Amino acid sequence: MVTANKTKKRIAIIGGGPGGLTLALILQRHGIAVTIYERELKDANAQRGGSLDIHEDSGQIALKEAGLLEQFQAIARYEGEDFRLFDKSGKIYMDERAEEGEQGGRPEIDRGTLSDLLLNALQPDTIRYGYKLTEAVALEGGQHELHFDNCVKETVDLVIGADGAFSKLRPLLTDAKVSYSGLTMIELQVDSKVHPDQASFNARGKVFGLGDHKGILAQLNGDGKIKVALTFTAEQNWMDTCGIPFDQPKEAKEQLLAYFEDWAEPLQNYIRKSEDNILLRRIYTLPVGLKWDHKPGITLIGDAAHLMSPFAGEGVNLAMHDAAELALAITGHEDFDKAIQAYEEKMYEYSSSSAKVSDDNLKLMFSDNAAMKLKASFDELFAQFAQQE
Repeated sequence: MVTANKTKKRIAIIGGGPGGLTLALILQRHGIAVTIYERELKDANAQRGGSLDIHEDSGQIALKEAGLLEQFQAIARYEGEDFRLFDKSGKIYMDERAEEGEQGGRPEIDRGTLSDLLLNALQPDTIRYGYKLTEAVALEGGQHELHFDNCVKETVDLVIGADGAFSKLRPLLTDAKVSYSGLTMIELQVDSKVHPDQASFNARGKVFGLGDHKGILAQLNGDGKIKVALTFTAEQNWMDTCGIPFDQPKEAKEQLLAYFEDWAEPLQNYIRKSEDNILLRRIYTLPVGLKWDHKPGITLIGDAAHLMSPFAGEGVNLAMHDAAELALAITGHEDFDKAIQAYEEKMYEYSSSSAKVSDDNLKLMFSDNAAMKLKASFDELFAQFAQQE
């Protein structure tokens, strides 16, 4: 229900990731103006992650609401659903290959390509780049005054935090803090065109090598690069104390190989054949099932609302699901307050379920005999699906 009064209200989205972009686009399609404030000076989505699998029951529904589903389907990589699972010795437990022409429910698209798809559909000047939020002050009547590091202040009627793990808006709603999950990732990449043998081993989708509470996780991207995440169960300060000179790629890779010295050579080759760029990541999470007391004029979507590990494959899908649910709630209610409450009630339910799956998978994948356990978990899931059909 879009009223004339609602179209005059000022809506701000903090953060220009896929969730924020999707939310803005759906609102615009319903005639509601919105401004995205992004801290980067230009779109940085291509540098913030690799290939994404977009689920038909969440991310694809959001794309349909945004009017982009057909365009997405035309460029999505359905072969990206290939999955190979090994233990550290190279024993293979799963080798799932998508059939040529088969369209499964989780096709892949690079994050940068998805961002371009959304950006190209937005109205010009929707995004203000170079606006890093430093503070948000709650005012009477649900309004908020937003303070940015470029000394600009804006007063808005509704502000939505799509600003990720370390959201500046979350403290206005909850005292919950992100916590280190116990996992650290060293990100590398292999050029499949330069190393066709490694590309052949990797196939067209994902490879998981698991063992010794560590992992070598690889995924082919649309640009031909294989993104690799060396994953360690480690203390939070491990990257600072391990002695690996991450600013010296050749030496760093030699020392990283020592952590996988008794692993199968094809898995080690993800390190040997990687390029010199190295990225460091710690995996943080919010409490599973996080809720907060509703407050007028403000809410959160995506990682700002329910940060979890990447081991449910739900991150971007949940952000886009949130965006669709919130946008439809805004268009379907007379005022923002009722819309926010309706959205939050739904979001708590589906996000807590995904957060639990993510937490369970994290513990399973980095436990003893992880490859065997993960294969058993998939077998159980497939059996449940078979019973439902």
